[in-house]
Amino acid sequence: MKFLVSFLVLVFAAVAQAISSSGSRLLVILEDVAEKAGYSKFLADLEGRGFDIAYETPKSESLSLFHLGERSYDHILFLPTKSKGLGPNLTPNILLQFINANGNILLTLSSSTATPSSIVSLLLELDIYLPADRQGLVVDHFNYDALSASEKHDVLLLQPPGALRAGVKDFFSDASVIAFPNGMGQTLGEGALLAPVLRAPATGYSYNPKEQTETVDDLFASGSQLSLVSTMQARNSARFTVVGSADMLSDKWFDAKVKKVGEKDTVKTGNQEFAKAISGWAFKETGVLRVNWVEHHLNEEGAGNASNPKIYRIKNDVTYSISLSEYSWDKYIPFTVPESDDLQLEFSMLSAFHRLKLNPTISSADSTTYSSSFKLPDQHGIFNFMVNYKRPFFTNVVEKNTVSVRHFAHDEWPRSFAISGAWPWLAGIGATVTGWLAFCTVWLYSAPAATRESKKTR
Repeated sequence: MKFLVSFLVLVFAAVAQAISSSGSRLLVILEDVAEKAGYSKFLADLEGRGFDIAYETPKSESLSLFHLGERSYDHILFLPTKSKGLGPNLTPNILLQFINANGNILLTLSSSTATPSSIVSLLLELDIYLPADRQGLVVDHFNYDALSASEKHDVLLLQPPGALRAGVKDFFSDASVIAFPNGMGQTLGEGALLAPVLRAPATGYSYNPKEQTETVDDLFASGSQLSLVSTMQARNSARFTVVGSADMLSDKWFDAKVKKVGEKDTVKTGNQEFAKAISGWAFKETGVLRVNWVEHHLNEEGAGNASNPKIYRIKNDVTYSISLSEYSWDKYIPFTVPESDDLQLEFSMLSAFHRLKLNPTISSADSTTYSSSFKLPDQHGIFNFMVNYKRPFFTNVVEKNTVSVRHFAHDEWPRSFAISGAWPWLAGIGATVTGWLAFCTVWLYSAPAATRESKKTR
């Protein structure tokens, strides 16, 4: 009976669990709680995916990201606010602590409101830059919506991104376009943790809309320098996402019809699909890798061939295997390494002695096993089996297993007569021994010559 009750509790917990692999507690920060009506479809989709959403304003006295040293929320969604600051509970230092505690943040911007100074300082810490005056409008005179932006050209029409392999490009049809209205662009530093999702077209640029001049002399950035949607995945795999246009997540643009300049037909935007895809990645519903198990062993049959031994011998033939799964929305599926990439194993001491490609060997319903076989180097010491897989849009996989590699034992060396190169030396030793024995035999059995005194005595 106890087993049945425990089983039912586990089943209920599995059903009630959010789609996100890191938790269901989502905090939405907005200027006024009533403003959530403009994002009702996006927020309803998040609730339908299992998120427990709490709404707070930046100046709320009860707002706290931590309680007794632990996160109060798993994810944060920032919608544009008119406040210059976000109050004492949302300082850049606290937000960085939230990221260091494995929390995920989805930040939305708007060119119609100045970005709070706390957000600007946080972005600078992450090597993401906004216009100096915290306001900038992205326009494109060649790729805009002819229906809603025939004058300002501030509604860009973009192709769906191919960057987020897990859960983005598979949503869109070939005819889909993404509307980017009233948005602010960012420029990214050279950090390896940063990755753009949407870039501005070559003809797009960002300027200050307050400057009412016919020509724009001082541009913040243009073309591919402008990132419209950016991501940062920290070393602990916490995710930070910047969406340059909050309006693209609003109800207005989920079902909007747009027409690219120079074309006759109107098409429906793919903003709803993009919103689901980018929020799914930001809140760890996609692109999350899990190591199921790691095994290394000798390529020898017998009772002594145990899994994951702590010591090997030089020149042993060994096999290393690792099982990986990828979390996709609500379940784990087998992880497939992209064709343009490799999953590698390093067998290293201070530097790598071997760097080998791991090939898929076994695939099941929820995992893929990658393996490689090789011969250990002729070098004793402390070595590591190391898998260090860090790629954009996937959580980091770092697996390190330390083993000792010893010399041959005294009874493990091959006999001399089994080595053909030793035969001349063995022949020399045999000849020396034979000659010495022959000399001793002749010496012992040869009588000494008679002297004259011995002859007279006779």
